[in-house]
Amino acid sequence: MRRGGLGALLGLGLAAPLRAQTAFQGLENLFTLPKGYVVQHTSQPLTMDGNLRESDWQKAAWTTDFVDIEGAAKPLPSLQTRVKMLWNDSTLFIAATMQEPQLWAYQTHHDDIIYKDNDFEVFIDPDNNTHQYFEVEVNAINKIFDLYLPKPYRNQGDALISWDVAGLRSGVALNGTLNQAQDQDKGWTVEMAIPLKAVRMGFPWQPPAEGTLWRINFSRVEWDTRAEGRRAVKLRNASGQDLPEHNWVWSPQGVINMHYPERWGYLQFTRRVGTTWQLPAAELRKQYLWLVYYRQQEYRQRTGHYAATLAELNIAPQAEVEKQANQLELAATPYQFTATIAAAGSPRIRINDEGLIETLKP
Repeated sequence: MRRGGLGALLGLGLAAPLRAQTAFQGLENLFTLPKGYVVQHTSQPLTMDGNLRESDWQKAAWTTDFVDIEGAAKPLPSLQTRVKMLWNDSTLFIAATMQEPQLWAYQTHHDDIIYKDNDFEVFIDPDNNTHQYFEVEVNAINKIFDLYLPKPYRNQGDALISWDVAGLRSGVALNGTLNQAQDQDKGWTVEMAIPLKAVRMGFPWQPPAEGTLWRINFSRVEWDTRAEGRRAVKLRNASGQDLPEHNWVWSPQGVINMHYPERWGYLQFTRRVGTTWQLPAAELRKQYLWLVYYRQQEYRQRTGHYAATLAELNIAPQAEVEKQANQLELAATPYQFTATIAAAGSPRIRINDEGLIETLKP
């Protein structure tokens, strides 16, 4: 696995390191390199009961333990959360196990706002373009909140809550007693089978090929509570408002917002045992497009319009990735922009003012 963080990007090198340091300054939290998981293929029938007894589940690797959504800026979570995955030609299987001393859940209907309870959440962007992505939440009684977003909220995306994961199967196993606040529990495990076709809008659809990359992340919402009889009651501040929830994730977002899909981790599909994760150079090139995007948003907030040149954003037009020269270009009006990055022998990659990433055909 490659080195993480802004140091890794600077190690790859913009043309002038001092200029690069200035260009990224203040955005370091958004340029830690996301984590990656290589998901192994299975032909074994898996029962979605939360028990993970099947031999392929036993062999599947766990992710690293979850961290705070802001990453290294905040302390590590007090309770362990981790995930493992498998896939077959039709389905992505996800299992998560969570330490939990107090098992409770009060959202009892499909598409209730499940994160009002302690929950586990899945975010999937199969096209790795930050648009047309999916969210699935589940609580300790296996109630589901699933939604589709055509684009992030920051880009005026609006969630389609009526969308459901067609064919979703899920199960929960509890290690403790539910809604008995006076006792101590140990945790819960959730298991999901997500049909691959269900997280795809439009046609055509094909199963992932060897090495296919999706973007994925997982979030755990955890509330501070106290026992009030049998009920777990959220702690409140002096004004009577619920204390903010804890947000624990697999790949740190760097910001308290899950709807930055460019910050999610990577899911690499394989049928080959022993395949290890390595971030492709194309994904490193995209980091420079995101630098342009973030700086343009800051510039527009200050001035009311987008910058017309890279120089106004203090970004050099040349970048070095994997010891290869790359050229950045910006085309902008006061109200829209596109930026591209190009390297000899590699497809051009483009981002626009809505954060849509596209790999352009020759």
